Amino acid sequence: MDLPLFPKLDDIKKTRSGNKLSRFFRHVFEHKNIKRVFGANMALVIMATQFIPNIPPSVEAEETIIRETETPITTIRDVQYPVKEVRITQGYSFFHPGLDLDGVTGDEIKSIKSGKVEAISYSKYAYGNAVLVNHGNKLTSLYAHLSKIEVNEGEEVTTLTKLGEMGATGRSFGDHLHLEIRENGIPINPYSVLPR
Repeated sequence: MDLPLFPKLDDIKKTRSGNKLSRFFRHVFEHKNIKRVFGANMALVIMATQFIPNIPPSVEAEETIIRETETPITTIRDVQYPVKEVRITQGYSFFHPGLDLDGVTGDEIKSIKSGKVEAISYSKYAYGNAVLVNHGNKLTSLYAHLSKIEVNEGEEVTTLTKLGEMGATGRSFGDHLHLEIRENGIPINPYSVLPR
């Protein structure tokens, strides 16, 4: 037998134990139709509240503007070859105290390490136009036969600094860079410093 949703008041009054008002509401809320409606709707209410942001009523949402900024990222190498494309035409030996790196006039020449320009020379003989960079710890590097020099004495340089351009000045048989690395003023094998 199906019980009515709302009980008759006479039935509630005849109940001997408990509060009459609480008996009425218990009968209503324990009814199977109410349970079915509440069960389905409560599930929907719980799911819907998951999508509503939890913002206190007294707090207003502030508009946040994020501006995109460009930050240049550069990688500075500790040691590098002074030319972009490494083609060695003559290696280090007792009679040749450096490396000859092949290229064409105008190729960019950079410092092998950070340092300070110690000397610049312009000559029609020997090394021709040359730059000497002091890297500290008694280590220097010489860049010879340059067609153009773009640094000044005393200037701080990094591996990103363009020292000048490749050429064929001085005693040279074609475009190339003569690179010498010196320790305490004495030429050493550049491979002991340069990356392999």
